[in-house]
Amino acid sequence: MILNRPGIASMSLGRPWIHNLPDKLIQAATHGFQGIELFFDDLDCYAHRTFNGDHIKAARQTRSLCTTLGLTIICLQPFSMYEGLIDRAESDRLINEKLPLWFTLARTLGTDMIQVPCNFLGPDPQTGAPRTTGDRRVIVRDLQRLADLGAGEGFRFVYEALCWGDHVDTWEASWEIVRAVDRPNFGLCLDSFNIAGRVYADPSSPSGKTPNAVADLAASLDRLRTAGIDPEKIFYVQLVDGERLTAPLDENHPFHVTGQPARMSWSRNARLFPFEESRGGYLPILDIARVFFDDIGFRGWVSLELFSRTLADPNPTTPAEHARRGMDSYVKMSQTLQWEDRTHTKIVPVPKRVLADSEGPLQHRL
Repeated sequence: MILNRPGIASMSLGRPWIHNLPDKLIQAATHGFQGIELFFDDLDCYAHRTFNGDHIKAARQTRSLCTTLGLTIICLQPFSMYEGLIDRAESDRLINEKLPLWFTLARTLGTDMIQVPCNFLGPDPQTGAPRTTGDRRVIVRDLQRLADLGAGEGFRFVYEALCWGDHVDTWEASWEIVRAVDRPNFGLCLDSFNIAGRVYADPSSPSGKTPNAVADLAASLDRLRTAGIDPEKIFYVQLVDGERLTAPLDENHPFHVTGQPARMSWSRNARLFPFEESRGGYLPILDIARVFFDDIGFRGWVSLELFSRTLADPNPTTPAEHARRGMDSYVKMSQTLQWEDRTHTKIVPVPKRVLADSEGPLQHRL
C-alpha cells in the first residue's frame, strides 16, 4: 500500500544565501521529514560556497548527504519561465542549454522528477509588451517537447499552477494542460496555497478575501472532487497556508514590489504551515486537503512548501525552528485526516564531515 510521506522544500528551511544546504538537510531529517524538494537556488549557493561553483560536485555531495540522512530528493525545481514564451529563441535556449544541465544535475542527485511552475514572466518592464502567450496550443506544444525529451532520459515533469501565473493560475487550467500534453511522464502538482490563493484569498483586499470567497472555493473544490483525476497523475501535493495581512497589500505595504502581482508578493513573504492560525493562517486548507486525500484518494509525497520573511532570519536556529513547525503541522494533518501512516520525530546522528561542510560564510551568486 502506498502511504503518505512527509516532505519539505529546501527553501522552506531558510534562505539559500543565509542558511547552508547541509544544515537544512540535517534539520529536515532530524525532525522526521523523509523527502526534500530541492531548489536549484540552494544547490547553486552550496556549489559556489563549497565547490568553487561546480554544481555537479555539489549535487554529488548533496545526494551522498541525503543518503546518509535517509532523505529522498523528491524533485529538482523550479524549471521556470519556459512554456509559452513569445521569444522563441529563448525557448530554444532553455531546451538546448539549460535542460541538458538539469538532466545531469537531477541524475547526479538521484531524482527522476523536475518541477515546472507555470510561467509568470509578466510583461516587459520597460515597454509593457507581453512576453508570454496564453495560446494553449503553444503552451501544450512547449510542454510536450519538454516531456518527450525527458522521456528519452528517464525523467518526469510535474506541472504546477501559481495563483499569480500569467495565463495558468488555477488548478483547472493546469489540469487541462496536463491532459492536453498527454504524456505519461508529465503530471500534476496540486498546491493548497495556490488553489485558495486564487479563488478565496485576495491580499490586496482589506478582508484578505475575494468578494465571493466561500462560494467560489466551494465550487472549485466541487469541480476538483468530480474531475475524475487519476491519483497516479498527481505526482505529489503541497500543503501550506497563508497569513491574513493586517493591511491591504497595496503600493504602501512593505511587501509591495513595483510590477509584481500582489499575490506573488504575499506568497513570498507570508506563507504559513497548516494549522498555524495563531500566526494568522486563515485559508481553508483542511477543506482542500480532504478533497486531495479523501475524495481523489491521493497517497504519496506530501510536501510543505513555505516561503516567508521569517526564512531570512540569520539566527542559526532558523532551519531547526521551521523544520519543527513543519513537522508539527504534518503530524496534526495526519492525525486529523486519520492517515494510515504515523510519522514521529526521529533524531539522526550528524556526521562529522557534514558539520565541517557547514562551517564558513555562504555566498549567493544567482
